[in-house]
Amino acid sequence: MKNNILTDHTLIINELEKRIKFHNWNYILPFLPKGSYLVGGYIRDTILGRVNQEVDVDIVVPFNAVEIGKKISDNIESKFIILDQKRGVVRIILNHISIDIANQVSSTIEGDLRTRDFSINSIAFLFDKNNLFDPFNGLKDLEFSLIRTNSEINLLNDPLRILRCFRFVSELNFKIDPKLITFIKKNKGKLYLVAKERINYEIHKIVNGSNALAAVVLIKKINIFGSDHLYEDSFFLDLKKITYTELNQEEKEKFLPLFFVAQIFDAVSLEKFKFSKSEIAKTKLLRKWHFYLKDKNIAQLNELDRFTLHQELEMFLPSFIFYLPQKHRLDWLNRWRDKDDKLFHPSNLLNGDVIKKKFEIEDGPILGELLKYLSKELAYKRLNNFDEAIYKAKQWIEQNAPKCD
Repeated sequence: MKNNILTDHTLIINELEKRIKFHNWNYILPFLPKGSYLVGGYIRDTILGRVNQEVDVDIVVPFNAVEIGKKISDNIESKFIILDQKRGVVRIILNHISIDIANQVSSTIEGDLRTRDFSINSIAFLFDKNNLFDPFNGLKDLEFSLIRTNSEINLLNDPLRILRCFRFVSELNFKIDPKLITFIKKNKGKLYLVAKERINYEIHKIVNGSNALAAVVLIKKINIFGSDHLYEDSFFLDLKKITYTELNQEEKEKFLPLFFVAQIFDAVSLEKFKFSKSEIAKTKLLRKWHFYLKDKNIAQLNELDRFTLHQELEMFLPSFIFYLPQKHRLDWLNRWRDKDDKLFHPSNLLNGDVIKKKFEIEDGPILGELLKYLSKELAYKRLNNFDEAIYKAKQWIEQNAPKCD
């Protein structure tokens, strides 16, 4: 149970009114007809005391959502988008605030709330009555940090909601109701009916949450996406056995998401779910070097292999350290944090243009190999200045450049 959440209705209403004024969307209230209400994440986050940079507001009106939204947008000169003409759902965007307005679909407010995904998102604030309506005990579930559904049919109507459970584990540090866990295990295959882009979006939300580790562990335990044998792949680690104390907070926020994504999906699945080329390429490199080091002790790597490892993993090395033996992790991180360490941050004393001009070499494999050689020599402290680099480049070209008869 969380101690800092609001449980008293009066305090919640007072805080809602303060936030509405603070976020400066109170001026739209006069445009809303009687019977309109606020619902969803805005109320939930207010009760939990969460502060978000991007503000999402969900409002339900009894009728004419499109017309109401257009009128509001015209009056406040904001962006207006019709999300669903048939169902009557529109979005108003003003600065950092996104306001969705939808028509009530049931004959009663309770009927509408019954169709929402989870009880914690089924609390309504009735504008004209200035009170809270909580027919499914969402407040109690917020108090006990519990994710519970009003109806399993609601999740089947949009199977993405199955995955959204894990987002709330990650973002809110909530637990999933055991009955809901059982339902997820039986119906996880329905996720393949969902657009790949929507799954991609939810996964990124999950791996970037403050409690991402717990969510990813649960995803792997239930095996949401994989075949029965996916997590037998030796690339996937036992996340509960890893301590993450080596990384500072900034490094955790920047590099753990990639590590977690790579622990949920293999490269083929990443392509299937429309992950970026960069994420796929990085995951392939993580796998490549993990498997390489499974067969070789780090101390057994020759200079070129060790240099190539750091060259390929330089930009995201903290995502890789958990595949290393524990005794090496902090040392590697400290060296990576030192931007002057030429092995962990390969650089060059000569650039391609200088070499091409000096030695009349064209773009191509020979130039690339020469640059890598010079960078490796610098990394292992066998180069000290520009002149030495020129001399070594000349030597290398004489030995490696193709000869013309």
